[in-house]
Amino acid sequence: MSSTDMKPIVSPPGDFGTEPSRWQGAFRRITTGNGMISVLSVILALIAGAIMIAFTDPDVQRTAGYFFSRPQDMLAAVWASISGAYTALFQGAIYNFRVDGFAAGIKPFTETLKFATPLIAAGLGVGLAFRAGLFNIGGQGQMLMAAAAAGWVGTSMNLPWPMHMLVAIIAGIVAGALWAGIAGILKARTGAHEVIVTIMLNHIAVYLLAWMLATQGILQAPGSKNPKTAAMAESAILPGILGPQYKLHAGFILALIAVAFTWWLLERSSLGFRFRAVGENPAAARVAGISVGKMYFLVMMIAGGLVGIAGVSQMLGTVTSGFGGDIDAGIGFDAITVALLGRSTPLGILAAGILFGAFKAGGFAMQASENVPIEIVLVVQSLIVLFIAAPPLVRAIFGLPQPGARRKKPKKKRKNAAQIAEEVSA
Repeated sequence: MSSTDMKPIVSPPGDFGTEPSRWQGAFRRITTGNGMISVLSVILALIAGAIMIAFTDPDVQRTAGYFFSRPQDMLAAVWASISGAYTALFQGAIYNFRVDGFAAGIKPFTETLKFATPLIAAGLGVGLAFRAGLFNIGGQGQMLMAAAAAGWVGTSMNLPWPMHMLVAIIAGIVAGALWAGIAGILKARTGAHEVIVTIMLNHIAVYLLAWMLATQGILQAPGSKNPKTAAMAESAILPGILGPQYKLHAGFILALIAVAFTWWLLERSSLGFRFRAVGENPAAARVAGISVGKMYFLVMMIAGGLVGIAGVSQMLGTVTSGFGGDIDAGIGFDAITVALLGRSTPLGILAAGILFGAFKAGGFAMQASENVPIEIVLVVQSLIVLFIAAPPLVRAIFGLPQPGARRKKPKKKRKNAAQIAEEVSA
């Protein structure tokens, strides 16, 4: 038989399946993506929270004493404690089935959005800096200065609505931007590390606000000795957006506008492209003609303005009867967690802010109805950060492929001489 009579050897079915299919490739991209890691981190944290809830429940501890004689009692107590706690969390954060009417049942979700409003705005400020390669740990100070500026306008000026409200909002945003700009210009001019500078600015802001609250003529309420401002003028207060029966105010709309602006800035503007280029590789960006120092200053200014929206929403929407030194309520540091969970993307931060707002709103319901310590919610939030910081651990727990790992090719069956001769003769 001549070589011209020989036909190409065709592999039998099953031998050519070394390349992944379209669906396999999509599944691999999903399971190795950052979004999946965030979702699985939340699931793992909730599982860990369930274990802690069960261990701290008195009925579980009591039934554990005779577990080997009647194990069903302990299992029932564990289920009752976990299901009761997470049901209370859902009813306190999303929808309360125990009340009559949709308007009353949806009230917990409006509380979630109210708590989420400053977290979203502050998380955007932290996440934007992250995208430019900067660690903005100064959310607390920027928020306090924004609250001080908005509070001064809200209590000292006499303007009609909505001008009074708009001036107070602008004053708060500008104050937050200027306070963060200090860290930006020090980073650009001297190379000072932004983490150290922003932490020190936090301390300065705390004591500066304390002085202003204790000084007549600045922020302290007239005729009062308490370190607290007067109530905000009615013309400066952010209006409610769903009616008087809900506490959700227009600050949430400001947060949504901030999300849209940040998305446009990062994804559609040339300035955002330069921010991302500096964040990826400052040296390469400098070679490409981008002023790295200028970008550091601008990104910190914009980030501080976004955090300032959080201070404004607290001042003019949530705490309108006057505020003290605790106005930040830990939001400046919670924003770091929100930015990490949201992977520093605007839409991710929006979702993470709502999730943490649900934890805050539902945590109070868990404590009130099920006597679950509120600290467990804080532990769950901390565990989310822990798992997000260790993606290989999360992938290993759920058996997901590591990014960049080669897919194992199926081993081909070795053919004997008779099979080869049969294929050639065919």
